[in-house]
Amino acid sequence: MAIRTYGPNAVDWEQRIDLDRLRTERLQRLHTALNRSELGALLSFDFANIRYMSSTHIGTWAMDKLIRFALLVRGGEPVVWDFGSAARHHQLYNPWLDHGDGKEDGPPTGARAGISTLRGAFHPDAGIGVDVAAKVAAELREHGLADEPLGVDLAEMPVLHALKEQGIDVVDGQQVFLEARRVKTPDEISLLTQACSMVDAAYEELYAHLRPGVRENECVGLVSKVLYDLGSEYVEGVNAISGERCSPHPHVYSDRLIRPGDPAFFDILHSHLGYRTCYYRTFAVGSASPAQRDAYIRCRAYMDEAIALVRPGATTADIVEVWPRAEEFGFPDETAAFALQYGHGVGLSIWEKPIFSRLVSLDHPEVLEEGMVFALETYWPAADGWSAARIEEEVVVTADGCEVITKFPAEELLVAGRKYWTVGGELNTRRESQSHLNTREGRGGR
Repeated sequence: MAIRTYGPNAVDWEQRIDLDRLRTERLQRLHTALNRSELGALLSFDFANIRYMSSTHIGTWAMDKLIRFALLVRGGEPVVWDFGSAARHHQLYNPWLDHGDGKEDGPPTGARAGISTLRGAFHPDAGIGVDVAAKVAAELREHGLADEPLGVDLAEMPVLHALKEQGIDVVDGQQVFLEARRVKTPDEISLLTQACSMVDAAYEELYAHLRPGVRENECVGLVSKVLYDLGSEYVEGVNAISGERCSPHPHVYSDRLIRPGDPAFFDILHSHLGYRTCYYRTFAVGSASPAQRDAYIRCRAYMDEAIALVRPGATTADIVEVWPRAEEFGFPDETAAFALQYGHGVGLSIWEKPIFSRLVSLDHPEVLEEGMVFALETYWPAADGWSAARIEEEVVVTADGCEVITKFPAEELLVAGRKYWTVGGELNTRRESQSHLNTREGRGGR
């Protein structure tokens, strides 16, 4: 059965995404991963890990600030230290953080005011790092875990130093978080699929708009508007690459004017209720040269070979073995070619487990499991020396294979913004409709 895609609204006449179940199952999986480890507790400063643990969010402006922190102890409930007003908001609107403190009118104990070091912006003598460590140490002592290892995902050096001054054994906790997040719950899969459907719509608008004279940054603006209008929480980035910028891939858009005969590929990354996309498509603009078509065919072939191998029990090594070595497409080694033939888990962040790359996967393979969601990316430079093809598909591992949840057509190279003559000889500048593209000739023909 196909993965269902719901509307973003709540209704009483369909069973859709269950957000209470989402919160509960995420925390259960994190507890399971913590209990399997040798750690006594997990301390997080990472935005996605805090959200997975506590189901709190204060806006994407805070993603890179390292100002919030959250603690989960064995057998306990999450405690989140946040901006004072944000903590108060959590107390009012996040009942799942109300652990109960014995007072009928007391505040929830899981949402507290606190702040970290603002990436060093606070004066070092203000003692903010010391205060963070003291808050964490007090909670560990209360649960009898002060002598157990504390897993931390990432933190600033003053905080780490202060934790050690408290006598806390600080170790890597990121692997525990990523292990919990590796296999997605049904509600997570639904949210990831919904996020992809929004990008489907963005690509439809982009394809209709794409033509000679459009700038790369204009494409970024168009896609961002479509996504925000559809309710996107955050447009992380739109990679817009065209013409001679396609090879080598610069991984950043510019203000370049797209010209007739250019290849143009895009990667759209956004967040729907926290769940991300990573979704490349390649177009030719006005026309496609034989070299561009050949590059696309090869890029697609590597993608199809990889998807055909995805099933429970297969490994990341099985996938990357069908992809070309770096030397085969112009790079001296796998480090230099990293992320061109690539795969990565997708969830509350991109580039989660599992990772697919010839750099690491052949020697350190990871086993695929039902419920994993990841993106597979392929790339091939054209023989003309300047153009290239780039394709990415997101897949969900099912009981007997996988399902692709990125639906905008990519089986053949689409030509956008081209003009053609009508039967009567009158010049018609209307771009091809999607219904026309649904034929094989329309998708791949000149």
